[in-house]
Amino acid sequence: MGPKKGKAMRRFGAVRRYRSGRWTASYIDPTGLRRRAPDTFETKSDAEIWLSQVEADISRKDWRDPDAGAVNFEEYALKWVKERGVAPLTEELYERLLRLHVLPTFEEYDLDEITPPRVREWRTERLATTGAATTVAKSYRLLKAILETATDDELIRRNPCRIRGAGKEVAEEREIATVPQVDALADAVGPRWRLMVYLGAYGPLRPEEQAELRRKDVDIDTMTIRVRKAAPELSTGERAEGPTKSEAGKRYVVLPAFLRAELRRHLDWYAERGPEGLLFVGEKGAPFRRSSFGRKWRRARAVVGMPDGFRFYDLRHTGHTLSTRSGATLKDTMVRAGQSTERAALIYQHSDRERQKEVASGLDKMVRAARERDADQPEEGAGGAEVVRGA
Repeated sequence: MGPKKGKAMRRFGAVRRYRSGRWTASYIDPTGLRRRAPDTFETKSDAEIWLSQVEADISRKDWRDPDAGAVNFEEYALKWVKERGVAPLTEELYERLLRLHVLPTFEEYDLDEITPPRVREWRTERLATTGAATTVAKSYRLLKAILETATDDELIRRNPCRIRGAGKEVAEEREIATVPQVDALADAVGPRWRLMVYLGAYGPLRPEEQAELRRKDVDIDTMTIRVRKAAPELSTGERAEGPTKSEAGKRYVVLPAFLRAELRRHLDWYAERGPEGLLFVGEKGAPFRRSSFGRKWRRARAVVGMPDGFRFYDLRHTGHTLSTRSGATLKDTMVRAGQSTERAALIYQHSDRERQKEVASGLDKMVRAARERDADQPEEGAGGAEVVRGA
């Protein structure tokens, strides 16, 4: 049933009454298009109040195209991930979190249909279903970041992710290996890979950073390693050579002197030849693979008696702890590990090469002392493998 003839004119917009008795309202938006209220009103006063609210939004420059949020969340989220320009492993993580935890709930929604109640219901369901608080926290942070960009793009008025503390992870305390345990892991993993264990603990270098180390990056005279690139392995098995995890990841690492013999032996026996030769290659000359090394790591961990949850990455935590005990400050340990956040950058940017040498020297003394103490204890050897230790 169409509206009656004539309409009440106002200073801003117009209202008119339908034959049904209900009222509608319309106005000219800032782009010159006529917009009509999405719903009808019971009274003329209600229609005018709605117009007054629109007029106020326009005057405050808070007006938003009512059709702007009609963008499918799945399409927007997948595009968001591709546009981030993040490292391959991070992109893979985002896509996995979306696929498993976010899209099953929100893939059919438009951006402006995702409301705070729906976000709360989704989070509650994920926590109850998965029991994985850390994964749900990661998923929530990802959803919030995507919708924050949508807010910046003026597709939605306000981010609906407003649950205080929902994105915070409470990590379990990680296991710290002792110096004898690090030595035992290096022995058990085999001569070709033992240096990787030591660099993981006393560098402390990430496995993807070690995978891309070249001969030219190693200087035995100064006991330094230059970290320039990384080669993480994706779940597809693809080796994704590229930049380090962050700009802070590009660094010189000063190694403790007790690793000199380990480093020299590895270069002589196992590294590829030539300046561009990879530092770590398999028995058949193939580049380091996380999957094949993982099997060796799990066997070594069992031989040493380390808990199943002790990851290769936990060697870095061991290195952090030992460096701190040897006198390193927070900024010193963050420089060694190549960690970067905006806040941390201001804290550790002044830790220079000389200070790193002091940290490495303190670490050297600590490990040597621990080895001497361990040597005084009855040794329970496994396999009789020859161990090369010392300066």
